[in-house]
Amino acid sequence: QVQLIESGGGLVQAGGSLRLSCAAYGLPFSSYIMGWFRQAPGKEREFVATISALGANTYYEDSAKGRFTISRDNAKNTVYLQMDSLKPEDTAVYFCASGLTYGSMSNTYLYWGQGTQVTVSS
Repeated sequence: QVQLIESGGGLVQAGGSLRLSCAAYGLPFSSYIMGWFRQAPGKEREFVATISALGANTYYEDSAKGRFTISRDNAKNTVYLQMDSLKPEDTAVYFCASGLTYGSMSNTYLYWGQGTQVTVSS
């Protein structure tokens, strides 16, 4: 059974950094596209970043560009989201997702983690 397990969330001051991790189990990790999404209170789920199966290509939501970096370690079956220069508007539950189609549409992803809370204080 496929499992995606996020970790690394927490409470930080504006301008600080967090590194999220997502460990994948039960799938051929190096064949899958990985992505990060987030959902803030009262808002729709939002695309954040995605990375191709071998890590050669990445794509970011505009507000994340220059601040967030997605990466993966296929030997460890893990994808990361390094978040720098955090802002209060980054506060959300962050979800890891996996699929076979490269893109920003949530319905193209097949598997989802349970999420990890990121809170950025002003």
